[in-house]
Amino acid sequence: MITKQGINVSPGVAIGPALVLDTEEYRIPRREIDATQVPTQIRTLDDALDASRQEVTELQLGATRRLGEKTAAIFAFHGEFIADQKLRAAVVKLIEEKRYTAAYAFEQVIRQQQRQFQSVTDPYLKERVRDLFDIQKRVLRHVLGRVREDIGKLTEPVIIVAHDISPSEAVSLDRERILGLAINVGGQTSHTAIIARMLGIPSVVALENITDDISGGETLIIDGTHGIVIANPEPEVIQRYRAQQREYREFISELRGLRDLPAETLDHTRVTLCANIELSEEAPAAIEAGAEGIGLYRTEFVFLAHKRLPTEEEQYEAFRAAVRSMGDRPIVFRTMDLGADKIPGPLDSEHDHNPVLGLRSLRYCMRDLNMFKTHLRALLRASGEGNALLMFPMITQLLELRQAKHILGDVMEDLDEEELPYRHDIPIGMMMETPAAAMMADAFVKEVSFISIGTNDLTQYTLAVDRANERVSHLYSPHNPAVLKLVREIMRAARQHDVPVSICGEMAGAPIYTQLLLGLGLREFSMAPKDIPEIKKVVRSTTLRRCKTIANKVLRFDAERQVLNYLRDELRKIVPETL
Repeated sequence: MITKQGINVSPGVAIGPALVLDTEEYRIPRREIDATQVPTQIRTLDDALDASRQEVTELQLGATRRLGEKTAAIFAFHGEFIADQKLRAAVVKLIEEKRYTAAYAFEQVIRQQQRQFQSVTDPYLKERVRDLFDIQKRVLRHVLGRVREDIGKLTEPVIIVAHDISPSEAVSLDRERILGLAINVGGQTSHTAIIARMLGIPSVVALENITDDISGGETLIIDGTHGIVIANPEPEVIQRYRAQQREYREFISELRGLRDLPAETLDHTRVTLCANIELSEEAPAAIEAGAEGIGLYRTEFVFLAHKRLPTEEEQYEAFRAAVRSMGDRPIVFRTMDLGADKIPGPLDSEHDHNPVLGLRSLRYCMRDLNMFKTHLRALLRASGEGNALLMFPMITQLLELRQAKHILGDVMEDLDEEELPYRHDIPIGMMMETPAAAMMADAFVKEVSFISIGTNDLTQYTLAVDRANERVSHLYSPHNPAVLKLVREIMRAARQHDVPVSICGEMAGAPIYTQLLLGLGLREFSMAPKDIPEIKKVVRSTTLRRCKTIANKVLRFDAERQVLNYLRDELRKIVPETL
């Protein structure tokens, strides 16, 4: 019996035979061609690009019918990338000037793009390099005239074991035939993980070399809740996991019944559960999951969807659609949180040796005021369509906040002069995601209408750990006593000045932290829509008195392991199915 630990990306238990997929890689030799062959190679490239675009269009239509527009949007990026004339021009240039074959020239250009994605620190953006691998394989397959292996036409239920599964393959997964996934690479934000969660396929990724350890036909257990894969399990182990399967199915059925019930503790403390989204198309799914509003709209994805800076109208249309989709429900827009290394513009040539500590977020906006004012104009104009709020990210000192508010005031004056409508009383808030801001919370709360604690960056900066760096990511821990004490200080300052506080980092959507956060004073949580039912279940299974006792005890611990073990034990007492 072999047991391997990876990253849990889609919960549940799967038991079945393994199907090990070969890695589909094309090794393209460097080969120069004769000048007379250049037109032929360019035609080969164009034919491959056309065929690839057609395939992507068909995939997008199929994904829309099966999984909805949000998931199908994955292929909008694929289609735009393949259709980009700059991509074609770069490949043609290598064919004409270097006399490379179409295959080798295309591979060189797209690998340069892949290296750019791999160099960024944001985990979500880093995972997008897998989309480029998918595009690379698709176009090269047409250039080389290869036939694609289709895993969407299986004849019996199996557990897929693979180095990776591309987004194209993921959307074709048959829930009836594919019981689970065990993947060498990937993370929580990979498209494979997102699609697996939507389809309800138990999955574990980041297993490193699972494909070397498993043979086809071997019995596997996928524990997608805890990130465990077991090969050749003993009969008693299979029996135990069969019981867990039944319990999990009953638990999921119970969660569905909670959608229209309030998030209220047993002693009648009301909690607000909101959703984090990136696109307006995600709002209906958030409402369906039980979200009472949008606690974090990541506006930067409007920028990432374009090869150039989006215009004011393009931003306005995207933001207005999001506001309208929420009706009277609140929607909190976080201003653009990207760095000069991720979006086009006058500063994109500047190189940050450490982007996490460099020119990012509000710092970037302050360096490009024209871009920032355009961004704020679009947000303000959209705010007039509903219940919108605005917050600034990555604040470290009062001067930054005051400057941002001053610029916002200038933009408001411009809109007034142009007689363009917007929400004049729009609440202005800030993210608390740096130790500097947390330690100065007493001063910041006097300047804003609300605060949102971003535990992802707060943890990263407090512990000096880049969670995207595999060599140190094991040190990243939001339950570190230092992080928890900063959260306590933020809550203390907010209470003294009666300023509302929400929490929008990944910690908000993890059930193990719910009682602790309630005990620290949090009453509003914002998370991925998929996490809302489970957090609601925890809230409705506990009391505020119990949560305060838990928080008081946790704050006396001085080691992460103590905190984690204690929180796990306390959660098991009320909702054992979540662990």
